[in-house]
Amino acid sequence: MDRRSLLKYSFSGLTASALMAAGMRNSYLEKMETTKFNLSSSDNDESYWELVKSEFSLEKDLYYFNNASLGPCPKLVVDATNQFRALLDGFPSKYMWGGWQDEKEGVRKKVAEMFSADKEEIALIHNTTEGMNLVAHSIELGPDDEVILADHEHPSGTVPWQHWSEIRGFKIIRPKLPILPNSKEELVDVYRKAITSKTKVISMVHGTNTNGMILPVKEVSKMAHEKGVLVAVDAAQTAGTFKIDLHDLGCDFYAASGHKFMFSPKGMGVFYARKEAQKHLKPLIVSRAHFRDPSIRRLENYNTRNYPELLGMGTAVDYYNLIGGAKREARLRELKSYFRNQLDGDKRFRFKTPEADDLSCAIQNVEVVGKKVGEVKKKLFDDHKIDCRPMSGFDINGVRISLSVFTTKRDVDYLVKALRKV
Repeated sequence: MDRRSLLKYSFSGLTASALMAAGMRNSYLEKMETTKFNLSSSDNDESYWELVKSEFSLEKDLYYFNNASLGPCPKLVVDATNQFRALLDGFPSKYMWGGWQDEKEGVRKKVAEMFSADKEEIALIHNTTEGMNLVAHSIELGPDDEVILADHEHPSGTVPWQHWSEIRGFKIIRPKLPILPNSKEELVDVYRKAITSKTKVISMVHGTNTNGMILPVKEVSKMAHEKGVLVAVDAAQTAGTFKIDLHDLGCDFYAASGHKFMFSPKGMGVFYARKEAQKHLKPLIVSRAHFRDPSIRRLENYNTRNYPELLGMGTAVDYYNLIGGAKREARLRELKSYFRNQLDGDKRFRFKTPEADDLSCAIQNVEVVGKKVGEVKKKLFDDHKIDCRPMSGFDINGVRISLSVFTTKRDVDYLVKALRKV
């Protein structure tokens, strides 16, 4: 195919068709063509990644290493979402009540393909917190049951279980994870020892928000299923960083936020439920479609919702595919090594994230030895306009550095120089 044919093949099925009625299609396709021509290149040098960075409108002189808290949208996603909003406001009832039904299903299909799942296993929700609430709310447990939640779980993954534990009386088991494990098996063993005959659910993060450690979801799921235990996964910190095949992972439920490494509009998330496990789920919200739609769509039956953001997430997946999942993952691992190698051997720094590629990726946590992390964070921002996240719990005392595809090696050099000054 020539570039224009390839462009139409890739994008006219979702974003371009959704904008057609508003007369915005041609201008949007022109933007897509320019972006696709630039970003679908096989180049992998720094000039390519500088070009990727130019797609993000970050504040002037800001060095953004806080993607694990909240990510920016590339210009393409911002433009598309704003155009969807203008179209909706031009004819509100048409587009809210069915005018975008095909486009919504197009987003579901794109998300499913991104995660190697079936579209009938994907609900388009608001964020990871909603997904974890959905699981904890749905699974009816009693005083004789136990749920395993390791100590590095995010509050969005623990509070829902704590809430329902108070109501239903089941017990929560909190095993401790090592901060710097030597292997995946060491982590699997933590969960193995925590399982008892009363265990009904393991709820676990895919990547810890504390130090970016990746947990062995596949291995834990296999072990859990052999004992009849369900596995729910909080994937807020991994979705969009490396290739995720949900069928291969084998977990029952998987919740992810689109607003971090997927670069979707804020307030959009993904919820996966394995077909065999969907029987356990009950909607958090019900409305008129509740009794006539038994599919996974019953979990997103909000009646009125923010469709421009939902369609914008489809454009974010398009953007993900422009660069390519494998290329993204390789770049993040390259940046991780580049960052760690510059501080390796310098006794003033101590990494609090495992180095192995199967144990970490885009998030790295580093301690400035002898300094409180709050002071380090403040100095980095006040003196160098570097935004990152301080982490003081679990004896970490380090700044969490989120690497992203808009991070260049020049940005990492600047960060390392600033850390040395601090």
